[in-house]
Amino acid sequence: MNTQKISITAFSSISPLGNNTDAVWKKYVDNQHCFSKQFLDQQETSVAALDQESKQIVAEVRESDIKYKFLDDSVLFALTASRKAVEQAGWSSNDVFGINIGSSRGATDLFEKHYKEYLDSGKAQTLASPTTTLGNISSWIAHDLQSVGPEISHSITCSTALHAVLNGVAWLKSGMADKFLVGGSEAPLTDFTIAQMRALKIYSRIDQEKELWPNLAFDFEKTQNTMILGEGAAVCCLEAGEKENAIAYITGVGYATEILEHNISISAEADCFQKSMKMALKDESLEDIDAIVMHAPGTIKGDLTELRAIEKVFGENLPLLTTNKWKIGHTFGASGILSLELALLMMKNNTFIEVPFSAKQNHTKTIKKVLINAVGFGGNAVSILIEKA
Repeated sequence: MNTQKISITAFSSISPLGNNTDAVWKKYVDNQHCFSKQFLDQQETSVAALDQESKQIVAEVRESDIKYKFLDDSVLFALTASRKAVEQAGWSSNDVFGINIGSSRGATDLFEKHYKEYLDSGKAQTLASPTTTLGNISSWIAHDLQSVGPEISHSITCSTALHAVLNGVAWLKSGMADKFLVGGSEAPLTDFTIAQMRALKIYSRIDQEKELWPNLAFDFEKTQNTMILGEGAAVCCLEAGEKENAIAYITGVGYATEILEHNISISAEADCFQKSMKMALKDESLEDIDAIVMHAPGTIKGDLTELRAIEKVFGENLPLLTTNKWKIGHTFGASGILSLELALLMMKNNTFIEVPFSAKQNHTKTIKKVLINAVGFGGNAVSILIEKA
């Protein structure tokens, strides 16, 4: 197998944490969550939404081309992040690069609006279909960046963004491409999406005005599910080989799918995570892994089974463990790439971001190697190992 390192040469995001690296890191070290309330699914609901500055940037992107007026936020979020990442990497329209941006739900808000209009009027809008297909995320980015390489969109639920990273790595290692833009985008703060999560009985019922922490991701003794949805997008530029401008290297990738008992099941010790982590770690010494950014969505079973899987793989000497769901909620298809952002920032600043309501962990080593996990409905796990450039 090709053991060539893959360079991450740029990273950009727009999320409840902000829209630039400094703002995101400042949010991570402030120990406060990013939740606010919106009236969704006929009640006040905790969500993690973009701040006003980020919303204004997205609005400006929408106004930058008359054709963007009718696009869903999931597309516009991805466009916003992609423009900045490509600029950071120094890529131009003359460069041939692939694009793989995924989403779990796709154009959720736009689809709901179009469908409601159809129910009310009996007629569908002309652009209802092309603006709600999943493929319109990558294709609009390709149009915006004037790229000429392959473009891929996909949905593998909550592990979508890390599957995009997998795809990019595969294309680069195969020699079929030299550069790939990968990531995920999600705009799920809609009535029907929230209602679906409540129907699964996994959405947080904790009142954030009465309790300090409405999402208890990483609390392994909680007695209720506390998942909260967030919105945002993130992308990174991947290039084959070790590049001078690399901010980190991808040195291992792993993936696995679990045999299902029902649609959202995962085994007691998350067999899929055990397999994906072992594949990503391959010949690595377990003692060299400094931290793991867990998927940990804030559900009782989701958090605990992933911890059990990590304990199975690493034994008693666990790396530092963290997650960002307590802070920005679950961004579905974008969640894995936002976890990758946290890993990159912890390495850059050599600072471990703890979950504030968890037991303190002993942080003595320099953070050089971090494993990132993601899993979605259907037991589709991905693990990505990165190391400091």
